[in-house]
Amino acid sequence: MLAATLLLVLVALLFRWVLQPVPRAAAPPPPPITPRGDLAADEKATIELFEQSSPAVVHITTRAIERDFFELWEVEKGTGSGFIWDEQGHIVTNYHVVREGNRFIVGTFDHSTFEAELVGAAPDKDLAVLRLKAPAAKLASLVPLPLGTSADLRVGQKTFAIGNPFGLDYTLTTGIVSALGRVIRSQSGRRIRNVIQTDAAINPGNSGGPLLDSAGRLIGVNTAIYSPSGAYAGIGFAIPVDTVRRVVPQLIEHGRLIRPGLNVDWAPDGLLRRWRIPVQGVLVINVARGSTAEKAGLRPTMRDEFGRIIIGDIVTEVDGEPVRSLNDLLDAFEKHQIGDTVTLTVRRGRRTVKLRVQLEAVS
Repeated sequence: MLAATLLLVLVALLFRWVLQPVPRAAAPPPPPITPRGDLAADEKATIELFEQSSPAVVHITTRAIERDFFELWEVEKGTGSGFIWDEQGHIVTNYHVVREGNRFIVGTFDHSTFEAELVGAAPDKDLAVLRLKAPAAKLASLVPLPLGTSADLRVGQKTFAIGNPFGLDYTLTTGIVSALGRVIRSQSGRRIRNVIQTDAAINPGNSGGPLLDSAGRLIGVNTAIYSPSGAYAGIGFAIPVDTVRRVVPQLIEHGRLIRPGLNVDWAPDGLLRRWRIPVQGVLVINVARGSTAEKAGLRPTMRDEFGRIIIGDIVTEVDGEPVRSLNDLLDAFEKHQIGDTVTLTVRRGRRTVKLRVQLEAVS
């Protein structure tokens, strides 16, 4: 019995000795931090640009009231970006950012949030203007972005986009001007011309934010991406600042875009084809009384006493430029100023007629 006990004690001592941790040498200290040295010149420039420009960028949340038979509730319709236009609290963004909302919450760089009201919108240009409902002291502290021009941009110039992709506020991405003169479709189906293409990463939530040049000047408003998946694929588009400078003051003053045109109701594209009329152009449906189009002799589509349709004038050219669609026609008008006179080539029955007509203000 004593021998068995001694054996157990020896076995226990042996296990304790085997399992006892082996003393380890003290861990060496981590390698010292290598001095970085000064930042590269282009890094300093990028940091300075972000620090100077980001306070002018805002985060926009769009909300809307929905209802069913029993109750009302408020839902979030989306988020986007925008930027401060002036010291009066006007915020520029994309129309598609605010399109579905009736309540807008704007977050500023200091993490303050304010209600905002819609001042005006131009769906054809995918631009809109909000106004902050903020105290006078806050408005006085606003610093608008400096404006540049898109007329002298060159492919290869650096670009900088600041926005709130996927709700990640104040994100900076960089790239270059990849191409100029692109054409994209607006929310209304109208073409937006002279669009800037950039490879600076633009993702959902960047819409409405600024595209800047290396001097920190606004050169465009980020508006769309080209991507099969809906996420960044290296191709982003921005509305050129020269368009923004023309449209935004009108939205602030009138609430809508006023442009040169004619007070005429035009037929939708495809109607001539459905009626099997072998003419390319835009059909006149109605001409407003007292308008310059009526004075110039433009003829509308009518019905005779038997109810048969009498085809009106079909505009085929503006100042010698072919017109194949309604977009072509409206784009041709927008090359001019209100009050300018243009020459319309129209097909009238089997005859071709030229009419001189003065462009009016239309919205």
